[in-house]
Amino acid sequence: MSGVGTGKVVVNRAMSLDGFIAGPDHAMGWVAEHLTADVFPEVMAATGAMLVGRGTYEVAKRMSKEGATYDGGAQFVLTHEPPAEPDPTVTFLTCGIEEAVATARAAAGGKDLEVLGADVAAQCLRRGLVDEVLVYVLPLLLGDGVRFSPPGLGRIDLEPFATTRSGAVTMLRFRVRKQAR
Repeated sequence: MSGVGTGKVVVNRAMSLDGFIAGPDHAMGWVAEHLTADVFPEVMAATGAMLVGRGTYEVAKRMSKEGATYDGGAQFVLTHEPPAEPDPTVTFLTCGIEEAVATARAAAGGKDLEVLGADVAAQCLRRGLVDEVLVYVLPLLLGDGVRFSPPGLGRIDLEPFATTRSGAVTMLRFRVRKQAR
């Protein structure tokens, strides 16, 4: 994927202490209680585009109606079936994961590509497309919901390189150790 800029591919997650990135029925209102765009502004400033799955897109759409917004640049949604009503703020992609990452990285203009959503992130991790994993650990236990990674992801070795705390939120950053193919 050379020639797409110097930005990294970063899996970005807010997570409860017990390992959930969404609650039951994909509820994510708890994230906005602790994590707003001004908590770690350097992350948003470094992000040029976002790649999400259809489920994450639908949750984000619901959350934006509740006033929670995040500006991470151009938005790309990887889906098998684009919605019947187009969304002018989003580009829907129906290609494979490698092409989706390359397309979104090109749009990021040398900044980072942020990958959101359990399934899309797992696809990227499985194929060795991720440079970093960034996790915001929030001070609560959900007890149930969508786990950080889906079953069957397999082992991914990470190298911790930064831990930052802002208020009640702790941000953990890891480099993905690339495996020989």
